Amino acid sequence: MRIPSKGLPVEDLTCVSLSEEHPSRTVQIGSLLSDTEKKEYVDFLRTNQDVFAWSSADMPGINPEIIMHSLKINPACKPVIQKKRNFALERQLAIEQEVDKLLKARFIREVHYPSWLANVVMVRKTNGTWRMCVDYTDLNKACPKDSFPLPRIDQLVDATSGHQMLSFMDAYSGYNQIQMDPADEEATSFQTDKGLYCYLVMPFELKNAGATYQRLMNKVFKNLIGRTKEVYVDDMLVKSLEKSQYISDLEECFNLLRSYNMRLNPSKCAFGVTSGKFLGFMVTHRGIEANPEKIKALRDMLPPEISKKFRD
Repeated sequence: MRIPSKGLPVEDLTCVSLSEEHPSRTVQIGSLLSDTEKKEYVDFLRTNQDVFAWSSADMPGINPEIIMHSLKINPACKPVIQKKRNFALERQLAIEQEVDKLLKARFIREVHYPSWLANVVMVRKTNGTWRMCVDYTDLNKACPKDSFPLPRIDQLVDATSGHQMLSFMDAYSGYNQIQMDPADEEATSFQTDKGLYCYLVMPFELKNAGATYQRLMNKVFKNLIGRTKEVYVDDMLVKSLEKSQYISDLEECFNLLRSYNMRLNPSKCAFGVTSGKFLGFMVTHRGIEANPEKIKALRDMLPPEISKKFRD
């Protein structure tokens, strides 16, 4: 299934620091806010900066009594150990760096004699660096589909348009804030040149990771969804019908995030904007509008070339 693009503001943003002691700890707010509104946003965000994670060390994780990810592997399926892949030096160095980072964050641990074993896959990011993924194709085939329903995108977009103020938010390594069921940890094992490892937290490549995350979001924000909050898996926004409500609406959301030990990624949040892309659509206080990126793509399209035999 295609995952919609992340929620993203399209108006200019202003970067503000949340801490005099740590000036690099910044978030972005809308540049169209009045001076009074800017002060209210900055004061609120500074007061609630504990809801942001600046590194994996700031991420306590969701209490496993609330939710954890289980695989429910079909016992009739035979475990698969994938034939090890070899990588060029550049990719191998990127793998080693990522494994070191995951070990330091306590997202993975070393494992011995796993029954299931997958390869890593390196994907080039748009900025030229590498993203390490794990090929769980075989493991996913052995797991039943979690039929927990995802929200309808058209309904979410309709429910978001027409609001005076929007705040787009993204969790810090969102999927990794959910722990794996300890009984299933070793089934997530993967191999590198340096050793074998398994996940202690939920990796995004697992078949039902999206359903587990949506289940958590519905539980956390059950009293806000449809009123001041919309969530599609890890796409989140807070919406305010009136500008006078925006701080109280954000406060409700932040209090819930704090109570569930969820943390936001400050570099991927934008507060106090009037428009933005949400699930591929442009939502504004005026309603749903054409996505400027799609308009540009149409304008930039070259006219079709007609074969000479059809022109003659």
